[in-house]
Amino acid sequence: MISRREWLRVTATGVALGGLGVQRLLAASTAKQATVYKTASCACCKKWVEHMEKSGYTVTAHDVPDVGPYKKRYAVPDALGSCHTAIVTGGYVVEGHVPADVIDKLVTDAPKDVIGLAVPGMPQGSPGMETGTTEKYDVVAFTKAGKTSVFARR
Repeated sequence: MISRREWLRVTATGVALGGLGVQRLLAASTAKQATVYKTASCACCKKWVEHMEKSGYTVTAHDVPDVGPYKKRYAVPDALGSCHTAIVTGGYVVEGHVPADVIDKLVTDAPKDVIGLAVPGMPQGSPGMETGTTEKYDVVAFTKAGKTSVFARR
């Protein structure tokens, strides 16, 4: 299901481009993109960016002195914090080492009220944290009001 924001963007683009087919417009609206806010010295953040790129995402990474203001701006609950914050296709917030395939599922399913996903902390074996040890972890969905639920288990 396409969001209202995406529909408006596709419609405006269609009007601007005139003859471009609807299928091409819809394909353009679902391009896999991510904007990541991280600190320059964080090696695992760089590895997560590489994971996203290998999974077909076009990533724009911003090195910032403090990721805290981005977490606050995008309503990431304090308990779900990790080392980087991203905005991905569809305007969803991604906090921490969320696997790309789980992000793809979020974008495709577009569950009502969910604004983002998080992998709290930095679990071993999550994308960017491949150290040879693998921990089980939850990928947590969250709403703007801060309500959380398990979206996936790894």
